[in-house]
Amino acid sequence: MDLISRINHNFQESISTKQMAADLLAEPIARAAQNMTQCLLNGNKILSCGNGGSAGDAQHFSSEMLNRFEMERPGLPAIALTTDSSTITSIANDYSYEQIFSKQITALGQSGDILLAISTSGNSGNVNKAIEAAHDREMMVVALTGRQGGELANKLAAEDVEIRVPAESTARIQEVHLLVIHCLCDLIDHQLLGQ
Repeated sequence: MDLISRINHNFQESISTKQMAADLLAEPIARAAQNMTQCLLNGNKILSCGNGGSAGDAQHFSSEMLNRFEMERPGLPAIALTTDSSTITSIANDYSYEQIFSKQITALGQSGDILLAISTSGNSGNVNKAIEAAHDREMMVVALTGRQGGELANKLAAEDVEIRVPAESTARIQEVHLLVIHCLCDLIDHQLLGQ
């Protein structure tokens, strides 16, 4: 396969995955956005976490909340738990890598806050520990996953929302996760500020 054909193939795979996901994910995305909006209206915050590309997605979400998305508005309270290298490395060194998010949630999370937990496989130990810590702090969880949901799917409570991308490829799952994040930002702004 030549380079141009390979590029076209990647574009078509991404488009197909997004089309397949649209109908399946619309309801959980809407529910997650409603929960996040109510969380913010109640004076609470959204914490986010993930590893690798999912860490980048967690940071992308918090930056859109703290700064702005597509319309001018005051910043909204969101914290990516992936950004403080001193905290992450001290927790990993003194305890374990699996606790890098859960210890932060125990310190920063409050009842009524939401955790945005991102894992393409659902099998990230530190993200799953973060969900346990969030539940201990009486926080709701919005989970972005893929494949079969992994161990993460079994950790969710009835009031939590899983947005599971119907794909096996990590790249395709991450591409849809970014679109989901943009949908959440758009819906939060729409509910808070209207058109």
